[in-house]
Amino acid sequence: MYVLAINGSPRKGGNTEVLLNKVLEPLDKAGWETELYQLGGKNIRGCIACMKCFENKNGKCAVDSDKLNEVYEKMVRADAIVIGSPTYFTDVTAEIKALIDRSGLVAIANDRQLAGKIGGAVVAVRRGGATHVFDTINHLYQISGMIIPGATYWNMGYGLDKGEVKEDGEGMVNMYNLGECIAWLGKAIKPHLDSFPKVDNSHG
Repeated sequence: MYVLAINGSPRKGGNTEVLLNKVLEPLDKAGWETELYQLGGKNIRGCIACMKCFENKNGKCAVDSDKLNEVYEKMVRADAIVIGSPTYFTDVTAEIKALIDRSGLVAIANDRQLAGKIGGAVVAVRRGGATHVFDTINHLYQISGMIIPGATYWNMGYGLDKGEVKEDGEGMVNMYNLGECIAWLGKAIKPHLDSFPKVDNSHG
């Protein structure tokens, strides 16, 4: 099985990266293929609402001049997706917001390509606003029909300077537990994904 961790922080080696790597530790031990994708600081623009994804239905965004389609291809292949962001004015970074808006729409336009996958949200924060970031990421998972595992707390770690989050013992334990829960959940649901419920608009 394959887990994709997406780092929305532009700060290489920062606290968001530390937290994501902690989530990946137990998954790596469980034999999963793990990848940490650096999105923060890369070229990715917001959705332009062209709606071409509904016309083309090719599993791609029509705007192909940035990194969206590269990371979206990995999201479609992944069994689990963990999106991490630092807290910018009580919300996700601009790169993660662009990812949510565009990947979410492309997925919906292509028969809910993300449905049935596992989704985890990870937040690095100095002091306040982390719950809003956590909610923003989880909103993508919820509308996409993804499965959100629990852990020992909401998935946030506290720290400002690079590596400072390692001193948040409770936060680091929670990240490891999140990885364990994803590994367990993946093993439990993998045999049943073919029977995952499809959307039936006749009941609307």
